[in-house]
Amino acid sequence: MNKKKLLTFLFIASIICFQAQTFDTKNDWLGILKVGIRTQKTQKLYWENGFTVDFTFPKVLNNRLHFGLSYVTTRLGSAIGTNAIKQDNYLLNVGYFFRNQKKLQPFTRLNTGYFYADYESEIFDKLPNAAVLLSLDAGLSYKFKAPITIDLSAGFNLNTGSGSQGPGTLYPIFYQLSVYYIVLKKK
Repeated sequence: MNKKKLLTFLFIASIICFQAQTFDTKNDWLGILKVGIRTQKTQKLYWENGFTVDFTFPKVLNNRLHFGLSYVTTRLGSAIGTNAIKQDNYLLNVGYFFRNQKKLQPFTRLNTGYFYADYESEIFDKLPNAAVLLSLDAGLSYKFKAPITIDLSAGFNLNTGSGSQGPGTLYPIFYQLSVYYIVLKKK
């Protein structure tokens, strides 16, 4: 499946999820909408930076279940001005946040998506450069009095690569720091 078809599918699936949550009125389906930036570090490899969106629904586990979309890439990290491999991660996630009425919230999250590594040279064309992502992460989220939230987590990719079986730059352990701005918050 090529990248454009996958991205189109993910976009349509997210719109369907939004529509499935509309209940009694037009304005009560979305609880909290946050947009932000994410920095991701793969252990012993690259820094990746990108963008993230997180949203909740008040009628689904009382805003404890978070849904998200993220794009992180070395193009905005380690690959800027270097010969590091340019790789892209497109992610959908669902997470459960404990203690959602408190400022400090532990959470766990399941991520899935698409990984692509651009080796930029024809000599590497025979090497695998794409993979379906499946990972788990857990961490802490802190809500400030200002409309800002910070998430810090550590995760594990359930599918990794060796270079001959899957992309060689898809390592198992990663760390993430996300800084969100709350765009919409329904009471």
